[in-house]
Amino acid sequence: MRSMKARVATMAGIVAALSACASVGGTTTESTDQGTTSPPPSEWPVRTREHVDLWLHGFAMIQDDTSQVPFFRRGYKAEMQDLKRRSNVTTQLDANVGNLRNRLAINPGLVNAQFVPLYFESLDEMVRALDIFQRADGNPRAAGNQETAELIATLAGYFPLPADREWVRLFTQSIRDENTRFYQSYWDQQQRERGVVVTEVERMWQRTYRPRLQRFLNNTRQAGGEILLSLPLDGEGRTLTAGKQQNATAVTFPMRTSDAAEAMYVVAHEIVGSEVRTAVEDNVTPTDRRAGVLDRYIAAGAVRGGLILLQKVAPELVDGYARYYLRSSGRPVGSNPVTSLAAAFPLPDAIRDAIARQIDVVLGGI
Repeated sequence: MRSMKARVATMAGIVAALSACASVGGTTTESTDQGTTSPPPSEWPVRTREHVDLWLHGFAMIQDDTSQVPFFRRGYKAEMQDLKRRSNVTTQLDANVGNLRNRLAINPGLVNAQFVPLYFESLDEMVRALDIFQRADGNPRAAGNQETAELIATLAGYFPLPADREWVRLFTQSIRDENTRFYQSYWDQQQRERGVVVTEVERMWQRTYRPRLQRFLNNTRQAGGEILLSLPLDGEGRTLTAGKQQNATAVTFPMRTSDAAEAMYVVAHEIVGSEVRTAVEDNVTPTDRRAGVLDRYIAAGAVRGGLILLQKVAPELVDGYARYYLRSSGRPVGSNPVTSLAAAFPLPDAIRDAIARQIDVVLGGI
């Protein structure tokens, strides 16, 4: 468990802040010119992680994805079902989908558990942690040391009730069988086919867009971490912020090298999350909160905030960003993608202006 120690140490404070919507991400050092200077190596590397994709794949197969910006690629579930059917494969995930969906309906907050794999380096490590959690019955006082107690307390934040703990036991059992019978071979094939995409995203990120986003990322106290290209994800990334050096941002995995900028779009969407939340919370009334519009404004604000950030640091990405999120949400692009995006993700002027000011403050280093 040593490889996750730094993340576990801050878990208890993080869990309360996590949501099914976007969070925040990070990187390091000063901004440079148009990307002609190579940045220091190994800061915010671009990687892939099988256990992250497997966990999210499991959610994609059991969850109804009705958000405006989908959690998962449109058509992903149907594509996976078709691949399994043509391969004549049935797994425990298929057999248990009804029970898993039923508990999700009773406790929709379980969707927040999509963040869980970001704490861990591998499937084995994650399974060991969940086993410790189950054997302690979710009780941190049953731990033998402080680190284990923090681990148990964090997982208990996602799975607080006995029925939730039974759900994650069944879910973990199901996706492990799914991995053995189907997903691992699918994942390995995709890594071979998209290896050149990873290389292109890494080049684009490290040489051009990480340097341009450097000041924003530094001034939001996110000095290090990793970007994970994830096969199931669409425009709504998954980000764990666990201190200046311990961040993980999972974003969409483009299918072709020509689509590599899609990963940059989702990074921009993710890294404005904290500033958007602050701007929205400062500009909603108690009536707004009771009406349930807070989360809607935060979701729309993340899309609009990512656009505002790119307008300031990478204007050549703005048109593509707007087109990407319009397609992701199933909205027409129209003759002016930026105008269409504003119409598809409406915000009160006060909130829109507050997001823009917040981003300006961060870029100004105040």
